[in-house]
Amino acid sequence: MDSSSVNGILVGYPNTSSMKNLSIFLKTAAILWIIWGLVHIFAGAMTMKGVLTDDIAASISGIADAIEPETLEMDYPKAAGAIIGQHGFNLFWIGLVTFICAFYIWKGNKNAIFLAAITGGLADLGYFLFLDLGGYVKFMPGTVMTLVSSLAIITSFYAHFKKTK
Repeated sequence: MDSSSVNGILVGYPNTSSMKNLSIFLKTAAILWIIWGLVHIFAGAMTMKGVLTDDIAASISGIADAIEPETLEMDYPKAAGAIIGQHGFNLFWIGLVTFICAFYIWKGNKNAIFLAAITGGLADLGYFLFLDLGGYVKFMPGTVMTLVSSLAIITSFYAHFKKTK
């Protein structure tokens, strides 16, 4: 891209003011991913804890929090515990990946923007389709976290694609 100077402003490159505005979007996205990542690291650890202490019902009621916990009390097969444990592990690593990506998103790293969007975004898409639409979860914290990841994706994509124009 060619650039020339008009009244001291480089033409063909974003000006300093617009770069600062884009930086605000990236920093906002980074903060949102930090929050989202920490919540999911914690949720993953708590889900795995329930399985590892043979309290599978606690893990399930922690996820499906709109369901009365008493209705989830039963003897679960070991395979069900293993599946819930795997889910907890997935929550943990997805939270960790997005948390780490946040620090790179702060600096505008394209790969981190897309990695966080893919991991966090697809995790929340599944959550929305199966838990939110199923009516198994309360608005807070689950649905709010879906909104947080959506906003993080939108703000980081906006900054990235505006910057690359």
